[in-house]
Amino acid sequence: MAKVNFSVPDDVKIAFNTTFCKENKSAIIAALMREAVDRAQRKHRARQAASRILERRETAPIVSAAECREARESHRP
Repeated sequence: MAKVNFSVPDDVKIAFNTTFCKENKSAIIAALMREAVDRAQRKHRARQAASRILERRETAPIVSAAECREARESHRP
């Protein structure tokens, strides 16, 4: 297992230690780091997906509002 050393403001350290005084602080920090990694990866995937959508729009055929409406209405039961 790796060790991580970083600085935090004193007020954050005090609040953290007070809030989690009876818990495994290393486990809490590890869970928070996992959440941060997850969040960053989701954000990256979302940006990539948006990029792909925008790229596809550049080559998508232009369809009028009337054509869209007709397509919607013709496929409804």
